[in-house]
Amino acid sequence: MEISRDVYLNRIVSYMWDGQVKVITGIRRCGKSYLLRRLFMNYLKQRGVAEDHILCYELDLAKDIRYRNPLELAKAVRTRAEGQTDQYYLFVDEIQMSDEVPNPYNPTGKSITFYDALNDLMSLPNLDIYVTGSNSRMLSSDILTEFRGRSDDIRVHPLSFAEYYAAVGGDKEDAFEEYAFYGGMPLILSRPDETAKVNYLKSLFSEVYLKDIIERRKIRREDVLSAILDLLCSSVGSLTNPNGVANSLNTRQKLSGENTVSPNTVKAYIGHLADAYLFEECRRYDVKGRNYFDFPNKYYCEDIGLRNARIGFRRQEMTHIMENIIYNDLRARGCEVDIGIVYGNEKNRSGNHVQAPREIDFIAAHGGRKTYIQSAYALETEEKAVTENRPFDLTGDSFPKIIVRHDIRKRWYDEKGILNIGILDFLLDPQIV
Repeated sequence: MEISRDVYLNRIVSYMWDGQVKVITGIRRCGKSYLLRRLFMNYLKQRGVAEDHILCYELDLAKDIRYRNPLELAKAVRTRAEGQTDQYYLFVDEIQMSDEVPNPYNPTGKSITFYDALNDLMSLPNLDIYVTGSNSRMLSSDILTEFRGRSDDIRVHPLSFAEYYAAVGGDKEDAFEEYAFYGGMPLILSRPDETAKVNYLKSLFSEVYLKDIIERRKIRREDVLSAILDLLCSSVGSLTNPNGVANSLNTRQKLSGENTVSPNTVKAYIGHLADAYLFEECRRYDVKGRNYFDFPNKYYCEDIGLRNARIGFRRQEMTHIMENIIYNDLRARGCEVDIGIVYGNEKNRSGNHVQAPREIDFIAAHGGRKTYIQSAYALETEEKAVTENRPFDLTGDSFPKIIVRHDIRKRWYDEKGILNIGILDFLLDPQIV
């Protein structure tokens, strides 16, 4: 089965021969290699590029292990492309597997990294470079310095519901039910039955993600990392801060003395999970004050199927699942997403008027456009509808406002211009945000 990933393919095509290194990032097994070495390679071949002009190195495989040495990689590529009049394409898969090696001309000096190799190869005018990687710190923050503004970052996510439905077809409701349970990791589509799907998702944690983090970050408290992972999966869409997580872990596991988990350890471990693209932090933003809060914030799992598998497919609260799916969909569309905080004048229990904070689930910004979004599983009563609409009234602006619901099929606007839209309609409409 060929899965269309036109959004990402079009982004790659738009960057061809721009003199930059194209860096394709995302969680492992989300389809980066498939995008590069199948979809983009097929695109090039269909336009007459010879296969031997596409130089592929897969650093996570034993066959290319020697090219984890950046000097060997640079040497091999120069041997093929340097001095040629034809155009060549370089694909390097899972480049975070690259090693640092001593400088042969200055063994006690700074080590040679893949940044050095790629910066060297960028000097070849007939070479267009594409790399994939699964570690955000190595390929996002450092890259800004090491490539000095000479890179394009293409973030790939697991399948959106629109991509998933385009591949499976059939009844939309049935497809969404499967998607909300098993998620959008591409290989899920080829698993033959429910048991195989469940085992695949569980194995990604035990055999891929956690092992990567533990080995690369030299984690000493594996039990704490595992507990934090469980807590984040159980509380997607809930406000979280390191102090609260540390206190919860210490209480639940009755830890004391040197075994106590500190907030700094929690913060570091959450950072490692985010660096591996397992979770994203969504920060709270004061809409009128125009500033961010330091904490607490929310964390959303990169794939809802992974989240469900980690907690044993229990706690299937559709309100939280739906919120996580909407967040992921907005990010896959290329939106920057925050939680909106607005303040309204309300009475407290003592009868005094106070400025009470109200939350807007998402502020999605894309291409200079901003949209406010509430996720509401169902609005059975007028009271619930008022509660969902109240934060919109407090923004004091005219940006588009949407309530995404599970209990309606037809979209409609209320008297204030707020769009009420069903979850399937929202996810399948590419122009909605």
